[in-house]
Amino acid sequence: MLLLAFAITVSSNFDGGSIGKVEQPAPAHLRCAVEGQTDQAGRNRQANWYYFRVDGAKGVPLTIDLVNLPGEYNFIPNRGAVQKDTIPHYSFDQITWHPVEQTEFDAAEPRMRIKITPTSNKLWIAHTPPYTVVELKRMFARHKLKPEIIGKSVEGRDLYLLTIGKGPKVIWLMSRQHSWESFTSWAAEGFIDHLLSPAGAKLREQATFKIIPIADPDGMAHGGVRFNRHGFDLNRNWDVTDEAKMPEITAQRKAIFQWLDSGKPIDLFLSLHNTETAEYIDGSQAAKDLVARVYDLLVKNTKFAPTRPPQIEPLKVDTGRMNVVQGLQRDRQIRAMLMEQRITFNPKLGRIPTVEDRKAFGAQLAETLVAALGL
Repeated sequence: MLLLAFAITVSSNFDGGSIGKVEQPAPAHLRCAVEGQTDQAGRNRQANWYYFRVDGAKGVPLTIDLVNLPGEYNFIPNRGAVQKDTIPHYSFDQITWHPVEQTEFDAAEPRMRIKITPTSNKLWIAHTPPYTVVELKRMFARHKLKPEIIGKSVEGRDLYLLTIGKGPKVIWLMSRQHSWESFTSWAAEGFIDHLLSPAGAKLREQATFKIIPIADPDGMAHGGVRFNRHGFDLNRNWDVTDEAKMPEITAQRKAIFQWLDSGKPIDLFLSLHNTETAEYIDGSQAAKDLVARVYDLLVKNTKFAPTRPPQIEPLKVDTGRMNVVQGLQRDRQIRAMLMEQRITFNPKLGRIPTVEDRKAFGAQLAETLVAALGL
């Protein structure tokens, strides 16, 4: 915790919290360096997650600058994932989140400036509304769920697998391969809530749903970005087997393959993701026709607002760069898909998506996937 002038403190020592060096150029002006994260080789730095609390500023017109934004994506330098349209979110209770109403972006530095006057002595700021183990356990308790533990993360956290429904078709859903992508967890929660509601009774008869709600629990706890605690991307190393360095991928792959080896099918596999401004769904060659049906149904019936048509994931990639869709296609010809949803302005909604929007989409997604299978 940093004790600053004007009796203001800044902290991130809580689940999912992350902020780097904090400076105070003036009593009500904070410069907060986004910590970011690099891979196992110290490359591909990304600074698209921050989550911190400001105490003692009730009634004070604050200026908060988010700095230290430039990084690298796929080994190509960039000016950072935080841009003009990636509006920060704020909360006074860690439950209800709102986009910040007044921001200024300086592309030259680059710098995201927040101007806000807290109405409480506690103000939380985050890139997107956080989803931590607190929310996950709350959801488990609400539904009295007892998930299967399929393995452990690098730091020994449980890797969960939920099974819902007893229908003949089988749908796998994976969320949070990249820890910053909190909106995927809100969508997954909406997906699960819908399945377990009275409205989801028919879906539970039509299909069996296997759900990995958190693929990177260590990253979620530490406020990471996209790499596990050894620096490996949990969606870009599916052509590598290394239980010591990537126990998360090892456990997830094992659970999927054991299911298939027991004689049970996988009719559709979907990995949920967030990105800053793009929105799309891609698939494996085995899923070519299916991904087109999913795409058409999503466009017709939901607030999914794609920025391009679906594409087929290539199998020829550099060693150690194969994503989950490519890996499952190569190894078992699984009809797999990957969805990206933007965190910025959604033209169908006419605004920045909220937690409730993501949960509502999750419910619609469950209906869509079953419909795409012709049920």
